Amino acid sequence: MILPIVILELVILFALVLVIYIVIATIFFKAEIKSALERDPAARNAFEVVLTYSGFQVLLMHKIAKALLRIRIPLLPRLVSQVGRSITGIEIHPGAEIGNGLFIDHGMGVVIGETTVIGDNVTLFQGVTLGGTGKERGKRHPTIGNNVVVGTGAKILGNIKVGDNVIVGANAVVLKDIPPNSTVVGVPGRVAKREGKRVAGISLDHTSLPDPLANSIKKLQEEIDKIESELKDWHKDSGSK
Repeated sequence: MILPIVILELVILFALVLVIYIVIATIFFKAEIKSALERDPAARNAFEVVLTYSGFQVLLMHKIAKALLRIRIPLLPRLVSQVGRSITGIEIHPGAEIGNGLFIDHGMGVVIGETTVIGDNVTLFQGVTLGGTGKERGKRHPTIGNNVVVGTGAKILGNIKVGDNVIVGANAVVLKDIPPNSTVVGVPGRVAKREGKRVAGISLDHTSLPDPLANSIKKLQEEIDKIESELKDWHKDSGSK
């Protein structure tokens, strides 16, 4: 009779912990739950986000690690972050500053460095790195503005600033400051589009983006074809005379 009682007590304890987790998550992480529901068409309800989304779960663990870091408890903040990394595949240093409404879609392979600063309503897709470029100390990771979308596999490196309403294309490598309301593509990252007005809403299209280098090459080829055509016509006219 002792074993069934122990199992029952463990089940009750697990259920209690689960209820506490759900209550805390829904109270203190409303913006993150809302962002997941708005930006992921696969998200059906808040309970699904809280219980199954690794991007949400790692943010909760980051909050714990950040609180421990602020009261100067040694080692434990990094241990908490590493546990989160082991569970979710997402690594966020306890020192990173993260605003409200961050949505990490899928998230496997996402790395956020120690001195990274992330604004509000930012979206990161899988494989994104917000990292440093060397062994320098102090501020060595990027500062990301509000309403920014960083596409799959993109790398934003060094102490640079990415302005508000920026879209970083998939697999882009950004190494210098990006002005607000811009679209960035390529390696290294190039500003392919810049508007002087605020982008309405949050666009999650980080794949169908213009490529300024390809467009330049296309225009150059068109000019070459035009010149060759004119030369052929000139030779024909010269021969007939």
